[in-house]
Amino acid sequence: MTVRRPRAAAAARGAGPVAPGRALTAPVARRTRDGGWRRPARVSRLAGLPVLAVLLAGCGIRATEVPTNFGPAPSRVQCSLTEPDGSTQAARGLPVQVFLLCGSQLVTVDRTVRVPDGAADSERRVLIAQGLLDQLAQPPSPAEKEAGYSTDVRGGIAVGGPRPGDPDDTLRLGTAPDSLTSYALAQIVCTFSDSAAAEGDGSVVLAGPGAEPPRRYECTDEVRSRPGSTEPPSKEVAAE
Repeated sequence: MTVRRPRAAAAARGAGPVAPGRALTAPVARRTRDGGWRRPARVSRLAGLPVLAVLLAGCGIRATEVPTNFGPAPSRVQCSLTEPDGSTQAARGLPVQVFLLCGSQLVTVDRTVRVPDGAADSERRVLIAQGLLDQLAQPPSPAEKEAGYSTDVRGGIAVGGPRPGDPDDTLRLGTAPDSLTSYALAQIVCTFSDSAAAEGDGSVVLAGPGAEPPRRYECTDEVRSRPGSTEPPSKEVAAE
């Protein structure tokens, strides 16, 4: 004959009362031979999860199973002035634009150059070219520096008109064009080609102080976007 143990006896063993008709699915503690109790292995492993979650939360780390990508850090280079430069507005003269470097590209900024009234066309052209060179050599204003502008043109470069045998539109620099950095040459060529110092087609004829023949330079989109790696295309101009 089988003797059924009362539910109270089962509760005394640590299992607790079981509701009628409900299966006991959770693991229960079992008594060991020395009279102690053994905790289920699965309960021991799960017991550390709340502690781990608390530690992660305390460190400011939120657990996630999906990798996140916050994208690249925002660039501080703006390459645009939020307000017109006051120093440029205060100067009086002929409004011009010069090309400065910003973000490894050429970007125009407003400048002014002074040209005496009554100057002949050939003289006026040289004066404008000298004024543009002087503006390129000036350090950017505080507002322009904050926006990321810089220049690679050094001061002290003089410009003169053609020599005998040169084309009439030749501008001879005090520094040979091929001795300039690619950035400085791109700044000068693009600035001249966008001014009254250029020919009708936007090209500019430059030469140095030596006996080298003049060359006709062009400012292209590639030069404006990559002045450090793309030099202004040029070709030699035949002497007259």
